[in-house]
Amino acid sequence: APAGQRGPAGQPVPATQPGPVGHRPPTGQGVPAPDLSSVDHLTLTVRGTGSAATDGTFELYCHPARGNHPQAKKACKKLDGMTRWGRDPFAPVPQGVNCTMIYGGPATAHVSGTWAGRPVNADFRRTNGCEISRWSTFEPLLPSTGS
Repeated sequence: APAGQRGPAGQPVPATQPGPVGHRPPTGQGVPAPDLSSVDHLTLTVRGTGSAATDGTFELYCHPARGNHPQAKKACKKLDGMTRWGRDPFAPVPQGVNCTMIYGGPATAHVSGTWAGRPVNADFRRTNGCEISRWSTFEPLLPSTGS
């Protein structure tokens, strides 16, 4: 409102009015999904799995699923199921969490790109129970290591 403007009771009107009560970020219920076809692209680099078929660099595009990822359709479906408003599905294991000291092997993976309109820069390893579980959660984006 312009400076000095008065409301119906003669009181000053604030310069900025709060937005409508119903104006909130989308919750996913009844809100159509945005077209992310141009931004859902991940580059996955996997090392140390012991298999030439699963080690290497793979490109994954979703909506529709394509790229040289060996399980593109399944990986996109898995990522879609993990995606929630306001949460980063690629977040690392939180600091200070107690994890079993089980070594799952030398496999590592790096995922970069864009998912659901957000940048991704995530590292994966199998150095303890928490990291093994996190890796398993991302299969088939990440290859199954059999352990």
